[in-house]
Amino acid sequence: MRGLTVSLLLLLAPFAAVLRAADEVSVEARRREDALEVVCRALLDAPVELIWQTLTDYGRLSEFIPGMRRSRVVSQNGPTSVVEQLGDARFLFVSVPIEVTIASTEKPPYEIEAKLLKGNLKKLDGAYRIEPQPGGRALLTWTGIIEAESMPPLIGEMLMRSNIEDQFRGMVREIERRDALRLAREREARK
Repeated sequence: MRGLTVSLLLLLAPFAAVLRAADEVSVEARRREDALEVVCRALLDAPVELIWQTLTDYGRLSEFIPGMRRSRVVSQNGPTSVVEQLGDARFLFVSVPIEVTIASTEKPPYEIEAKLLKGNLKKLDGAYRIEPQPGGRALLTWTGIIEAESMPPLIGEMLMRSNIEDQFRGMVREIERRDALRLAREREARK
């Protein structure tokens, strides 16, 4: 039995960082007039460069962001990428389609700003920030203001908060998954 437990722990070891990071996600949301102000944070055990690469992998976001069906870069001008995104925001029995085009401006090495250009949201302004921490860790923060075109206040607020939290957790899981793969490759190369 002890051998089985040790084997199971060794098998699950690469996923431990993913589970720990997901537990360290915090989301704060508050109403600001007709909009919702949201702050999401996660302390990650991953290199800043890997976090940056994941955040800016615009064409593949729909592969790991819950509720996103499509994400594609339609143009790029210097540090700004124009990205079309299509998906659904869901909460309990309510599902609302989200179609937006955003301008994502990269400000290396630690910030990415996103601004709504068009779509079925009234407002979407946000930014990812990466803050290097001692011991090779990084604090990832997303702050934003979101306002829907027309949604009942309470349901709309819960729907948007839930959707943003799910998407942020999806980003965190992908960063940790990529970091686990990186570490496995490094261990394999040392053999």
